[in-house]
Amino acid sequence: MTFARLVGRRLYSSHRYPHCVPPIPTYLPPGQSASLSPNYSEDNFFTLCNLLRDPVSRAGPSLEYALDRTGIELEPSLLQAVFDHFDSSPKLLHTLFLWAQKKPGFSIPPSLFNGMLNLLGKAREFDSAWLLLLDRINGGKGPELVSSDTFATLLRRYSRAGMTQAAIRTLEYACNLPWIRDSDAAKSLFEILLDSLCKEGHASLANDYLNKQREFNLQWVLAVRVYNIMLNGWLRSRNLKQAERLWLQMKKENVKPSIVTYGTMIEGYCRMRHVESAINLVDDMIKEGVEPNSIVYNPIIDALAEAGRFKEVSKMMERILLCESGPTLSTYNSLVKGYCKAGDLAGASDILKVMISRGFVPTTTTYNYFFRHYSKFGKIEEGMNLYTRMIESGYIPDRLTYHLLLKMLCEEEMLNLAAQVSKEMRSRGCDMDLASSTMLVHLLCKMHRFEEAFEEFVDMLRRGIVPQYLTFRRLNDELQKHRMIKMAHKLSDMMSLVSHSKNLPNTYNVEGETSQHERREAILQKAEAISEVLKTCNNPRKLVKMRTASVNPLSSANQLMEIIRKRANEIINCHDVK
Repeated sequence: MTFARLVGRRLYSSHRYPHCVPPIPTYLPPGQSASLSPNYSEDNFFTLCNLLRDPVSRAGPSLEYALDRTGIELEPSLLQAVFDHFDSSPKLLHTLFLWAQKKPGFSIPPSLFNGMLNLLGKAREFDSAWLLLLDRINGGKGPELVSSDTFATLLRRYSRAGMTQAAIRTLEYACNLPWIRDSDAAKSLFEILLDSLCKEGHASLANDYLNKQREFNLQWVLAVRVYNIMLNGWLRSRNLKQAERLWLQMKKENVKPSIVTYGTMIEGYCRMRHVESAINLVDDMIKEGVEPNSIVYNPIIDALAEAGRFKEVSKMMERILLCESGPTLSTYNSLVKGYCKAGDLAGASDILKVMISRGFVPTTTTYNYFFRHYSKFGKIEEGMNLYTRMIESGYIPDRLTYHLLLKMLCEEEMLNLAAQVSKEMRSRGCDMDLASSTMLVHLLCKMHRFEEAFEEFVDMLRRGIVPQYLTFRRLNDELQKHRMIKMAHKLSDMMSLVSHSKNLPNTYNVEGETSQHERREAILQKAEAISEVLKTCNNPRKLVKMRTASVNPLSSANQLMEIIRKRANEIINCHDVK
């Protein structure tokens, strides 16, 4: 039976069923049952959660004292559950971690140690991360807690933060440790460094470092995995020329591409909207005797669905149904995403029914595509109905779900409902992150509820989240404008204590009438000057020289600085910027 018949010819319909409701089966996470209970005291869990959520709690000795007073006997599973619940509160969790490791007889498991380093790296608190790391190494517990996974965490976080040289130095430090140097971990960490750099857009730097290492060992034959990493890096950087050059180099060095290699190239082609090239490469791999699977077909199906080419999607689905592995959850999610993007919720719901009938349980990610559509078009009723039905069916919405709901409610200025959703978000284990808190602060400012906006801002700082400078300027200006001077001064004092950038994002760049007028006048003056020169000058070289030397570098720089200063002042003084 063809895929088109499976979905009952409604595959090609558009907006035929505008009020279609996506089906939601009863959901239980894999390997769990309704009777499964946590292996720690829930009373202790809620005690710690309430303490960390208390606005009075501050990271440091005062929180440690409050933790001592609880008298809780710690268990690794209890601590892990709290970390999962408050993963957007690095400062509070850091204090909790330090307090826990001081407890007599309590041993920090490696997964929790690496998780703490990951949170500190996410908050760019690398100094604190290294203090923990060096304390473990100097304490003689290196191989037990400080494993290759520990350094892999730092490599990824440094790369994500754009601190590429720090990432390289971390690798070189790790490879000098005996329990890493004398094992296969050094090779694994080298590949993780390359992969991390490539995934964050530093493919050129990764390539340079790879070539530098090869100079020390001219006999080094690169494994196919290294080629896969670098191919992915060049393709992520949208440098198709370098990727194709590396592809030819593989063949020249007789390195046989694996199915992952083909999948990487095909995904890269699809990402750059060269779907036809991807399909041709599938035909080439079949000729080479490599059987395609879902890894190969999924990017093509995703790209075709994203472009709304559903007839071609149907043909590709018929090919994947013939594979031994068949479609995966990712395959169906791509189809749901494509139909939701096209506004065909009926088609997306049909796909849900097909995947459920084939034994696939939709995940929260699957339903987030519906929430994206609802958020984009302000369909509050549909979004809240879907949210309610998910909760009733046993689904636990993730942070993206709540982010989309809050975005939709904030844009429609439904503050009370947004506050209720944010409260439920916290109670269901999703701590408010930077994006969610920022939206809430801006909405509270817009609704002139400045004291609540101030409290939310303070809570962000308390949990170790540094608010955007734009958010600070918006709230500070509103407080001063409404003569809440004492609160404004307190806000400025708190913000001055944390490291933050004073750059304003380009998306909020609103030019005033004055700057537009000045630019227009400057263009007219320059045009008039060039017109006068053209009347008398016949030497092209002289014209070029006059164009480049009309303003000296110092004067040009001063003018540019003045324009930037004026534009920044205009942005700061504009209270209606969202």
